Amino acid sequence: MRLPPFVVALLAALILAGPASAEETAKQSVADGIKAKTQPLLKALSLIGTPYKFGSSNPEKGLDCSGFVKHVYKESADISLPRSAAEMSQKGTDIAQSDLKPGDLVFFNTRKKPNSHVGIYAGDGAFVHASSSSSKEVTISNIAEKYWAKRFNGARRVLPSE
Repeated sequence: MRLPPFVVALLAALILAGPASAEETAKQSVADGIKAKTQPLLKALSLIGTPYKFGSSNPEKGLDCSGFVKHVYKESADISLPRSAAEMSQKGTDIAQSDLKPGDLVFFNTRKKPNSHVGIYAGDGAFVHASSSSSKEVTISNIAEKYWAKRFNGARRVLPSE
């Protein structure tokens, strides 16, 4: 059976376009994955300076620590997290401090109870959080600082793995 010339041409075009299309799809998939993993941190950094307000997850009114994290993940990654730091500490995958990656959640004991404070790891020991203490705003601190080091409770990864 002999195929009409336009069918042969169409098949040839599809075969030739196949690898390029697959390559482009793969590139787009990698780019989408990188974007998905960086969006929460970029959103968190954009909120630095937002005033602290206990019980709020609305940046126009102010944010507390769990409201800040809940807002960041919902707006940037469409991930719904619980409202309290303690409940957030049960979500995602438990990870060691040595395995922290930007976007991971870090938990601290700041009220004489575990996981009473939460922030978003930014890299190189830094984390972004809504502080109720001296600055009373969304700020950057370092896990290695004495105050935070002795209160570190653990970390969770809520973003999809690679």
